Amino acid sequence: MNNLFVTLFGKPFGIVIFQLIEATQFTIYLSLIAFIGGGLVGGLITLLRVMPNRITKNFAVSYIWLFQSAPLLMLFFLLGLGVPRFFEIEVNPWIAAIISLTIFTSAYLADVWRGAIESIPHGQWDGAKSLGLNFFKILRLVVLPQSFRIALAPTVGFMVQIIKGSSLAYIIGFQDLMLIGKRWANAPVSGTEPFVIFPIMALIYFFLCFPLTVISRRIESRMGSISRKNLISVD
Repeated sequence: MNNLFVTLFGKPFGIVIFQLIEATQFTIYLSLIAFIGGGLVGGLITLLRVMPNRITKNFAVSYIWLFQSAPLLMLFFLLGLGVPRFFEIEVNPWIAAIISLTIFTSAYLADVWRGAIESIPHGQWDGAKSLGLNFFKILRLVVLPQSFRIALAPTVGFMVQIIKGSSLAYIIGFQDLMLIGKRWANAPVSGTEPFVIFPIMALIYFFLCFPLTVISRRIESRMGSISRKNLISVD
């Protein structure tokens, strides 16, 4: 494959393009792992946030506030550089990047999903309680099916923020698109100047993020049209 790019673009540009595309897969892997892991943790935090228990609610609020306030770059620094030096241990850049981005993702997704759940009219909770349903049954059978539609578009849209946030992982040595691109941009090789490399990197990030933005907007538009139809049918 490397030879194919060299044949098409020549040296060193073909090698650069090949390595940037190859490194992009690690950006995608990290983003997907963080999205799944952050979704699982964020779902738990959301549950703690909406439960009728002051202790769990305060814990969830504190978690969301803390990790939304902490810059993602600082999380990468602490887990990828601070912890290894303080405890004199080695932390794999993959592990540090995954944990940092998962924490960041979970805090924001928890807030998105909490907002979707709380947007459901409280009268539906009261009506379900009058039928003898407990909290978890109301949440599972009544609230979540409705809040899922509300939260779907912003959840997909937030994937763009995860991909862009993953670009900061280069500071801890994570071998992704950003790190490989910066190395080539700083290399004393003709044809790999920053004004050549960085536009290529920006184009790759665009092709990663733009489809997700389009999907998110289409979902939002579709859900809005469904809601309007429901209102018209009720009238």
